[in-house]
Amino acid sequence: MPELIGITGGIGSGKSRACRFLADLGGWPLLDLDQICRALLLPQAQGWLALKKLLPADFFTANGELNRSKLREAIFADAGLRRQIDSLLHPLAKQEMTAQAARLNAPLVLAEIPLLFEAGWQDSVSQIVVVYADEAVRLRRIMERDQVSEEQARRAIAAQMPLEDKARLADHLIDNSAAWESTCGQLRHVAKKIYITTRS
Repeated sequence: MPELIGITGGIGSGKSRACRFLADLGGWPLLDLDQICRALLLPQAQGWLALKKLLPADFFTANGELNRSKLREAIFADAGLRRQIDSLLHPLAKQEMTAQAARLNAPLVLAEIPLLFEAGWQDSVSQIVVVYADEAVRLRRIMERDQVSEEQARRAIAAQMPLEDKARLADHLIDNSAAWESTCGQLRHVAKKIYITTRS
């Protein structure tokens, strides 16, 4: 089993771009938990089957596909439903992440895990990189990317673990609030530290 480096951060922090840059720097393979979860929610996949038993029929299209926007709204509005869904999907996603990492046959693998702390996966990775940004920057990014209102963007941020708590649990912190060149410099430093610590 390869050594897993978990990369996380709040929604709108720009962690996906940071992940790709870090993976390119080290020549490390990168797993994307959002992609894994999307695959689990395709019709007849394990996650889809689990949600089919839990959710009303109007959460699914005539073709059987999950209405993701409806589900997202429901999760933000109902913390109890979010916990139920998380308890179903998180174990499946973790199992698939572990399987994919093993198949890569690499000594070290990066994994972008948006809800690493919320899912309680700290013990599944050897080091944690937290990417963060100022709230105003995050709001703008979420609104532009997802085409949502400021209120919806704020709800998305509020639904996640506070950034201050994530920062306290991180091995490496990346401030992605300013110019991308600044972020790149921090990522180069982190890449060197990861390289050194994984070979010590």
